Amino acid sequence: MAVVCPLVIAVLTLGCGDGGTEAQRRGVGAACDATHECTETGQSCLTQFKGGYCGVASCTTDETCPPGSACVTHDDGMSYCFLVCSVKADCNRSRAVDVEANCSSTAVLVDDPKDRKICSPPSGA
Repeated sequence: MAVVCPLVIAVLTLGCGDGGTEAQRRGVGAACDATHECTETGQSCLTQFKGGYCGVASCTTDETCPPGSACVTHDDGMSYCFLVCSVKADCNRSRAVDVEANCSSTAVLVDDPKDRKICSPPSGA
């Protein structure tokens, strides 16, 4: 019984873990190959980013983004809803190591506050 109890406790603890932000639960920032892999209505697979990026293109304000994400003007001239983050691990819950996103403080945010960090996916398909 001593072996079973720690195992049961470990499994129960994993089941109670943090579900992430609303945007993460909606799949924003997940890696993808095609839009049908993105779970939230209105999202598409942004294939211009390495590994794909489930998100919303052509946002105009944060209000057009799922909660937990922000409207960012990307250096390609387009605007996207990208996950808001504190650390890099926030960005890669649904991304493989070879297509990790970075938690960046240099993004051009459309709305205030402008000092938030966002998950910037790697450029290039």
